[in-house]
Amino acid sequence: MYPGTYAVSDPERPAVVVAETGETLSYGELDRESTRLARALHEQGLRRGDVVAMLADNTPWAFVVYWAAQRSGLYITAINHHLAPDEAAYIVGDCGARVLVVAGQRPTLRELAVALVDRTPGVEHRLALEGALEGHEDGAALLAATSAEPLADQPRGADMLYSSGTTGRPKGIKPSLPERQVDEPGDLMLAVFGRLYGFDEDTVYLSPAPVYHAAPLRYCGMIQSTGGTVVMMRRFDPEAALAAIARYRVTHGQFVPTMFVRMLKLPQETRDAYDVSSIRVAVHAAAPCPVDVKRAMIDWWGPVLQEYYASTEANGVALIDSPTWLEHPGSVGRAALGTLHICDDDGREVPTGDVGTVYFERDEVPFAYHNDAEKTRAA
Repeated sequence: MYPGTYAVSDPERPAVVVAETGETLSYGELDRESTRLARALHEQGLRRGDVVAMLADNTPWAFVVYWAAQRSGLYITAINHHLAPDEAAYIVGDCGARVLVVAGQRPTLRELAVALVDRTPGVEHRLALEGALEGHEDGAALLAATSAEPLADQPRGADMLYSSGTTGRPKGIKPSLPERQVDEPGDLMLAVFGRLYGFDEDTVYLSPAPVYHAAPLRYCGMIQSTGGTVVMMRRFDPEAALAAIARYRVTHGQFVPTMFVRMLKLPQETRDAYDVSSIRVAVHAAAPCPVDVKRAMIDWWGPVLQEYYASTEANGVALIDSPTWLEHPGSVGRAALGTLHICDDDGREVPTGDVGTVYFERDEVPFAYHNDAEKTRAA
């Protein structure tokens, strides 16, 4: 499924709500504006396999860009707007973006977009969706002048996100494009996580992390594929997160351990002031969660915590729910995708109980590092 499904059946259903302001983007609006942007990109010459770079803060317009790419057979590369200009320029250039779309009002983001103009000569078109921006076309005016009639061919696109670059330059993780239309089933992440966590039209999903990261972008996309509502925070604040859960009756959310720590540090009277009983699933990942922190969260929210251990490459996943974790504190679960191996420095599997490096084995390589065949082979 995709937003167009719900634009037909329930166009006023909220696709995105900004937690702090209540600003809402409906499914009808998301479908219409992403259709217009998809057509505008097509008219600018982009075709299946081309790349759109997105520089966005946590704004509903980020999902207009995301779905425009997803319904055009394009790759979307989200750029961390906290990077220095030369760091961001490297990613824009390396991914081969033909178009750079800017969405958001954050001053530092807009300054970065302007700084990229001279640093990214390979970009053919630059669009600013939320207000005039030096060196950029008025994206809002362009969309207003573009037909909202869907293109006859809407091949499913994909994300091409970049690693953190902790060992050298960031690496672009480029999956194969799906051989299907945007409204056809076949999304592996949705098949695994959507079924596991129960994403559906009644889901209200709190997304408190930056949308340029893999998990927030992909999970919000899954929610919009199943007709749920994304409640997106502009930035994480522990009390504001509790307030959003209570106000919007959040059923699902995704967090990192630091967010748990900050919420647990709130005074008890502050924590008690907000009703969090609506939460059915609290997903967490991205970093090891201290045993005492996770136990305290389960004591507070109930056995609703679901942890996964994975990577942007999606080469393997391990999963664990709260009851199982309580029997095995500190575990990140069993492999649900890929065969898991624990190996020594020479790549030999170590006995149970020994320390080693985690490897996932797949029958087929699900991705390639863009412009780096050697690192792909090594992986």
